[in-house]
Amino acid sequence: MESLRRFSFVSFIALLAYFAFLASAEHHVQQFVIQPRPVKRLCRTHQSITVNGQFPGPTLIVRNGDSLAITVINRARYNISIHWHGIRQLRNPWADGPEYITQCPIRPGQSYTYRFKIEDQEGTLWWHAHSRWLRATVYGALIIYPRLGSPYPFSMPKRDIPILLGEWWDRNPMDVLRQAQFTGAAPNVSDAYTINGQPGDLYRCSRAGTIRFPIFPGETVQLRVINAAMNQELFFSVANHQFTVVETDSAYTKPFTTSVIMIGPGQTTNVLLTANQRPGRYYMAARAYNSANAPFDNTTTTAILQYVNAPTRRGRGRGQIAPVFPVLPGFNDTATATAFTNRLRYWKRAQVPQQVDENLFFTVGLGLINCSNPNSPRCQGPNGTRFAASMNNMSFVLPRSNSVMQAYYQGTPGIFTTDFPPVPPVQFDYTGNVSRGLWQPIKGTKAYKLKYKANVQIVLQDTSIVTPENHPMHLHGYQFYVIGSGFGNFNPRTDPARFNLFDPPERNTIGTPPGGWVAIRFVADNPGAWFMHCHIDSHLGWGLAMVFLVENGRGRLQSVQAPPLDLPRC
Repeated sequence: MESLRRFSFVSFIALLAYFAFLASAEHHVQQFVIQPRPVKRLCRTHQSITVNGQFPGPTLIVRNGDSLAITVINRARYNISIHWHGIRQLRNPWADGPEYITQCPIRPGQSYTYRFKIEDQEGTLWWHAHSRWLRATVYGALIIYPRLGSPYPFSMPKRDIPILLGEWWDRNPMDVLRQAQFTGAAPNVSDAYTINGQPGDLYRCSRAGTIRFPIFPGETVQLRVINAAMNQELFFSVANHQFTVVETDSAYTKPFTTSVIMIGPGQTTNVLLTANQRPGRYYMAARAYNSANAPFDNTTTTAILQYVNAPTRRGRGRGQIAPVFPVLPGFNDTATATAFTNRLRYWKRAQVPQQVDENLFFTVGLGLINCSNPNSPRCQGPNGTRFAASMNNMSFVLPRSNSVMQAYYQGTPGIFTTDFPPVPPVQFDYTGNVSRGLWQPIKGTKAYKLKYKANVQIVLQDTSIVTPENHPMHLHGYQFYVIGSGFGNFNPRTDPARFNLFDPPERNTIGTPPGGWVAIRFVADNPGAWFMHCHIDSHLGWGLAMVFLVENGRGRLQSVQAPPLDLPRC
């Protein structure tokens, strides 16, 4: 009888806790109206595609456990879809967003409501268009606070500052893409980088719009840094101030101090900054880390961290004192980029799969498509070719008559095949002098099947075809552990001995060291079709992508839920 009373009391407490959780969870309902609006940058006004008339778009602020219903209304002249970058979308690929992968795009004049729940995630993520180059202006921050009463693993400051790093073209980005698609050459590089949509003091006609962040002496703030740039890894720093890194890609890290971070497209990094310098004005700045032998935008974007008690000039030259400029690494400083990445550790013991069921080896990199008429206007790549990119020599082609997920769910044949190779079809010296006969990939729409709950290891190997490069690889629907990396060719006999299976960083996007490799592990516990691709958008368009098809497990709770009735049609 006593044990029964004790059981009833415990059950009662558990029930109270459950109802308290339900009461604290919120349901967020919002509209995203995709529409052109005049945006003036670099002395000129462009009709840019915006969300609710804003560039960057609205910041979404939610808590772990909350649910969202965001209706995207397309009033632009382009098809569009929205990806909630880093949200796991458990059993719900229909809300993930990449066009022709998990949905057909939202056509002009139509709408679609993305319905999803935040499940056991917190930190800094972001959202962006996943339709061609609309991401250049259609993006925003997604901040997930812990459940009420849940502590941070560090002393949380009272104030957050989202920092969205982007790229700006002084023309319609879709026209830049169209030109590159026609010629087969690399797209024109951007004309500016931006911080929260503004280029900053160093660009023409931009001083008045420079973002300024006031700060009190002694105050500690959290900078939530997001790289929304289309094609460029970036170094980021604040003059005379140190950062304490506490989170990457919505996963907490063991804190460490640095004066500069390197952040790839798609990645997020949270840092604490304390205003412990002489009252004044300090530039925060970002410029390119360019690991490839290729043209890039060699400019610098700035914002200003301004102490509220910063002195002003007296006498004739009255006004604000010029900001102090930070020391940034050189554009090709791979040593600094690598040293930063190598310091990242998960904040506690990580749940890394110790055994591996699927051991995959993917080469990633560029390629060239030979032309029968090298002098054609459509063959303006190197030596009369067209640029391509691939994984395991397969250059991914988006379907057009259906999405991969819809075809998979409906059993529709002819949209994709499931024969993506688990290893390169041909083994070669990946980072050496590669024979030109291996430079041309095969085009196709190929996926690789994974059993539900399989323990997966992937080694991503960069190649020297065209040029070695840091490729920021993003896996939809999953977080993964980065267990090892190195330069040169991966050695399966010796390199695994150096894997970190205790506290490797958890991420959703990871760069391949230029001319090197990186190894990741995850558990395939989220059924559906999940895109894996390079987050450099020019590389994605060239085919540096593939799809994982994760099979259903047992029962409803391990299976993909039914598609919503308003899912867009092709």
